[in-house]
Amino acid sequence: MRRSWVNPAEEARGGGGGAPAGTGSDLHLDLSGGGSLRARLMRALREAVHSGRLAPGTRLPPYRTLAADLGIARNTVADAYAELVEEGWLAARQGSGTRVAERAVPLEPDGPRAPARPAPRRTVHDLLPSSPDASAFPRTAWLGAARRALAAAPQDAFGVGDPRGRIELRRTLTEYLARARGVRTAPDRVVVCSGFAHALELLAGVLTGPVAVESYGLPFHREVLARAGRETVPLTVDGRGARVGELAATGARAVLLTPAHQFPTGGPLHPERRAAVVDWARACGGVVIEDDYDGEFRYDRQPVGAVQGLDPERTVYIGSVSKSLSPALRTGWMVLPGRLVDEVLEAKGPREMWSGVTDQLTLAEFIASGGYDRHLRRMRQVYRRRRDLLAARLAAEAPHVRVSGVAAGLHAVLELPPGTEEGALRAARRAGLALEGLRPYLHPDSAMAPRDGLVLGYGTPPEHAFAAALDALCLALPGPPEPDGF
Repeated sequence: MRRSWVNPAEEARGGGGGAPAGTGSDLHLDLSGGGSLRARLMRALREAVHSGRLAPGTRLPPYRTLAADLGIARNTVADAYAELVEEGWLAARQGSGTRVAERAVPLEPDGPRAPARPAPRRTVHDLLPSSPDASAFPRTAWLGAARRALAAAPQDAFGVGDPRGRIELRRTLTEYLARARGVRTAPDRVVVCSGFAHALELLAGVLTGPVAVESYGLPFHREVLARAGRETVPLTVDGRGARVGELAATGARAVLLTPAHQFPTGGPLHPERRAAVVDWARACGGVVIEDDYDGEFRYDRQPVGAVQGLDPERTVYIGSVSKSLSPALRTGWMVLPGRLVDEVLEAKGPREMWSGVTDQLTLAEFIASGGYDRHLRRMRQVYRRRRDLLAARLAAEAPHVRVSGVAAGLHAVLELPPGTEEGALRAARRAGLALEGLRPYLHPDSAMAPRDGLVLGYGTPPEHAFAAALDALCLALPGPPEPDGF
């Protein structure tokens, strides 16, 4: 028999600390019997609801308090609470604690037992590695740039346009990319598109033969290539990025890389490999497709310039504002070798596929006026603070979980003990966390051994919600093995 009690002051503020001092109401739980600690705790809580000792609406002790009083791991209590919420016995709302669900009516002495209806799953914290903080979009500055751009726009901007994109944006991008990313180009080599996937789809219609890709990468990008009839061949990824020395054996004449910050494992492509992939492209007439998806965000290292600067005639450089501003703008760009421009424009086809002119004009003005640089500097500070907070919390509460890939970008990889990825994802879903496992990013034909991990985006949550998201994350992570008994 174990007993837990709740301090009213602790309960009122929703605290999660250790066992309180002072008076409180007793909660008697019988954890005898077989099964794991979590199963015994869940059984005891169900029995308390069945018997009427815990009436609908009763607030339960904070998980930290109950765990400390019972002498068990707080993850065990948190998992039990979360699963009972999912089954419908308990109800949880952020800021108001965990209570017995109103529909969890105790059994009448002679009445039939009604089955519990499971509570719907709801995303409370979005930690998917897909977007920046939407609440940080620079609305005022963007609106000012839009007004200036539209006031200055020539009449022909609102007629049938150039499939390359507006010249104002292409000129501005030529200057900005040279200054910020080391890209060497001219406006007539820049083609505006609606994002990376659109650019890759256009290239897939121009290229021939298989495309080599990094063993760890976005499945969606592999699907885009597959729909265009392009086979993908995986390259091993290690601490120095993709092993481009494997290219000669693939038969590919194009390779898709994330050189500035390998996605998702993190880290830049090693300088020797950057030079080697350009040499490969020159020797075989191949093309390097450079995905510079978050090159503006770096924290603990010097900026890594674009591979394109090493050989503009053998590299297709692709960028967008999806990470720096918002994916909702649907604006990206390709910087092409001269020989590919006409072919890509032909593949682009009808003007209905072109990007919106007003957003192009606004982005050109936003960059030219310095608004883009100011926004990036501010967001680098915001995201660096989040990254530092994430690393500190994990070091304190889950030191067995290694964090990697955080010198740049908006995501981190949490490396988990073997065999724990699926369990961590289930726990995350029960806690209302949206995040992804590492295994789905591995190419199905890769010879690399799968690794267990979580791919966590720390850019998406708004500032005020990030600490709470880390609280939920720490509870979902697998802990060290529990000792037998307690």
